[in-house]
Amino acid sequence: MCGIFGIVTKDDQPLGPILIEAAKRLTYRGYDSVGAATIRGEKIDLRKDVGRVDDVAAKYDFAEMTGSRGITQLRWATFGEPSQVNSQPHLDSDGDLVGAHNGNVVNNVELRQQFISEGLTVRSQNDGESCVHAVERYINKGYDFIDAIRLAYGDLAGDYAFVIGRVSDDKLYAIKKGSGLVVGLGEGFTCVSSDLPSILPLTRTIIRIQDGEIITLWAGRVELRSVKDGSVILRDPETVTETMDAVQKGGYPHFMLKEIHEQAQVAREVLHMLEGSSEVRTVLEKMRAARHLYFIGCGTSYHACLAGAVYFAQIAGRAAIPVLAPQFVPQYAPAVNHEDVGMFVSQSGETKDVLNALQIANAKGMTSFGLANVIGSTLTKATAGWLPLCCGYEISVPATKTFTNQVIAFLYMATRMAGHDTHQLEQIPELMEETIAAVAPQVEAIAAEINKWNDLYTLGYGTTYPIALEGALKLKEITYAHCEGMLSTEFKHGPLSAVSQGYPVIFVAGPEDVPLILSGINEVACRGGHAIAIGEEDARLRANANDVIFIPKSNPYINALLAVLPLQLLSYHMSVARGYDPDFPRNLSKTLTVD
Repeated sequence: MCGIFGIVTKDDQPLGPILIEAAKRLTYRGYDSVGAATIRGEKIDLRKDVGRVDDVAAKYDFAEMTGSRGITQLRWATFGEPSQVNSQPHLDSDGDLVGAHNGNVVNNVELRQQFISEGLTVRSQNDGESCVHAVERYINKGYDFIDAIRLAYGDLAGDYAFVIGRVSDDKLYAIKKGSGLVVGLGEGFTCVSSDLPSILPLTRTIIRIQDGEIITLWAGRVELRSVKDGSVILRDPETVTETMDAVQKGGYPHFMLKEIHEQAQVAREVLHMLEGSSEVRTVLEKMRAARHLYFIGCGTSYHACLAGAVYFAQIAGRAAIPVLAPQFVPQYAPAVNHEDVGMFVSQSGETKDVLNALQIANAKGMTSFGLANVIGSTLTKATAGWLPLCCGYEISVPATKTFTNQVIAFLYMATRMAGHDTHQLEQIPELMEETIAAVAPQVEAIAAEINKWNDLYTLGYGTTYPIALEGALKLKEITYAHCEGMLSTEFKHGPLSAVSQGYPVIFVAGPEDVPLILSGINEVACRGGHAIAIGEEDARLRANANDVIFIPKSNPYINALLAVLPLQLLSYHMSVARGYDPDFPRNLSKTLTVD
């Protein structure tokens, strides 16, 4: 995810305190490392390292940094482990350009090889450095700065935004492609940032930047140009009136709701990452050759493992064993060896139960891979290889975007193992956006209708069974109601006795499983229960269920992923209606580091 901030002033002045405060306000976007650079005449002062803002700023005395232009960056590591050399900002080969980015440049590995072969000085593994060299290579060929950025834009694949400046200049330049970017206009300065929190203490006059736009920032004005043809774009500034708290949450009342809405964007980022990652091929080769394949996780990550096992069987014809990490130890670990492969899944990479299982698996010689959101975490260092989730910082304790990206990663790997075209998955982000927009009002109404119940079920089958489990977990986590997720066909084997007048039972119906789900719906409805169905438009669901939440048509695999979105929203609205804070439910922690 990462966060960037740049400022241009009329004269040299102390910029360090401004950069420190801007970095602090972007900490939610990344905290693996932090850096700052100021430009003063012919000199660039660059200071950076691994650690949190206060620690690094104090260690390197950011407060004393001066200049007429400054850049700071908060890193959420994707390319290159957290280290001083991979921290941003980055210099070009000669040290007269400096820049930083947010987002992911998915062809980073290939670009680094090109830059090295062209004689450029490549110091890190980080894709932020590739942004700087992508501009440098065209500056070296005689192009002016705007044209150099336009050409670099064509070379840099993925979703990103970056800011760059050079010595003996009075400007900064920035560009947007997929990642957030906002410009601020103040008295005697202009600034640019990934997000509003770092701008609003300085000015509330802003310009929102669109994809494919280049911004030139002087101290007294800004200019927008199209990357397509270099033409000037005219856009009037606007005034922001929201409170700082609302701005940090993107205008949403809670981080959970903000993160639900961020799922489409982070889905784009993980798909781009997987498509450009050389690690995926290594992982899949080992998985194909494995005697037994295990997907290991806890809680939400375990539900993603269940979904992954269904995908691998149905799409790639490869059996995988999904297992809760603590149960892996007594049930499977005694029998595994070097012929087996495990995928260990944890959003934090520090989940103690998962690390315990990983330690034993490694001791038994099993090949272990990781799927995690925090690069540099214990999980990523203790596995033979790992794939990043590209979600940025998930502040709300209930996992939302990390879950969907875990599921997408498994779906991508299964599709690729089967030899199918992975580009078909590029429709997922748009479908997620369509789903949230379509279901939000109805879900809120249903939440109000069933909120009096403190006992309910969510049921699924096949690809939707893991989704039902995840929906039940979300409801338990933040409404404090007892909600049990279950295989729909198991409901009649005992739990059906709980159904009474109005009793809510939620059915997640895959498009191919509607006939089977209808049986369960009618078992509930004929006993006076309140049957709620989530699925694609289907006259049979409409005729039999009390309420139907329709999601866009796709295919059975994507359908299951989309179905979790209304369940996330349902749990959110029920929690808020009960007067609870969904971001910080009682008794729970984001990272569980105890047995």
